[in-house]
Amino acid sequence: MNSFITKVVRFHKAGDASVLKIEELPVAEPSEYELRFKVKAIGLNRAEVMFRNGAYLETPQFPSRLGYEAAGVVDAVGKSVTNFKVGDRVSSIPAFSMGQYGVYAEHVVLPANAVAKCPESFTAQQSASIWMQYITAYGAMIEIGQLKQGQRVLITAASSSVGVAAIQIAKSQGAIVIATTRGKNKKQFLLEQGADYVIQTDAEDLVTIMADITQDEGAELIFDPIGGPILSQLAEASSKSGRIIEYGALDSEPTPYPLFTALAKGLIIQGYTLFEITQDKNRLENAKKFLYPLFNTKKLIPIIDKVFAFNDIQQAHKYMEANQQMGKIVISVQGNINW
Repeated sequence: MNSFITKVVRFHKAGDASVLKIEELPVAEPSEYELRFKVKAIGLNRAEVMFRNGAYLETPQFPSRLGYEAAGVVDAVGKSVTNFKVGDRVSSIPAFSMGQYGVYAEHVVLPANAVAKCPESFTAQQSASIWMQYITAYGAMIEIGQLKQGQRVLITAASSSVGVAAIQIAKSQGAIVIATTRGKNKKQFLLEQGADYVIQTDAEDLVTIMADITQDEGAELIFDPIGGPILSQLAEASSKSGRIIEYGALDSEPTPYPLFTALAKGLIIQGYTLFEITQDKNRLENAKKFLYPLFNTKKLIPIIDKVFAFNDIQQAHKYMEANQQMGKIVISVQGNINW
């Protein structure tokens, strides 16, 4: 029997941030292969805004929960869970149905295979800001893109949390990073994160600047969450036999396929989401083996842009939709960033 009540964010129809409601629900007990943790921090992602709008890979079933990333302390485990115990500091890995297991809550029950122990030196807020962005970037940069030292990688919309993670991972491999942003106010931030070059796309021509930077060689790997008409420019900015990885659809316009450029250059253009990694046990373990040492040596450090209180979840979503952030937007649930 449930013994206490917890606060949960749900929405009963698709729409703008005002549809998000904080409701009180009984705390669930974990089943055999699940665990429960008391949430200290929540990391926001663009996917949750799209899900709330009814424009995501998964369609919400109302009333719907939402949220992929949270960190906290385990307070209950299912009888067949052996790799976690009460008191462990953990964070969630996006490997589940958001509508079923959404983590915008004070207490969260998740499948144990969608949970990982937090890097020892990270705060709760940092730990709630790692798996979505770094696994997404890892899968594209390392597993699929096979990025090597000295290669050129173009990262668009680079001030997002995934963009920053991609810059950090690419630099950890010795790659040459070219980042794009629409506003000049984000250029210095991206340089500080390790980008070798930053192209301001609302004032500079992407194809021309890329040709100058790469001496007409182009980028061997392009990592893009925008889609839409920019794909034609990215194809022009790619090297021969280059690879363009599309992992989002920030542009609502149709995405024309750049057939002749792709033919002329022998391009690989592919869609990708982190679920290719997180829903495959072996690939997820490989991702962890790659990422944990870089977390522990501080070669990868999540950048937190702004922290909101749990009761301000609507304002946090509005802030994300304003595209002002540089790094991760975080919700503080328990107040103190330390454990």
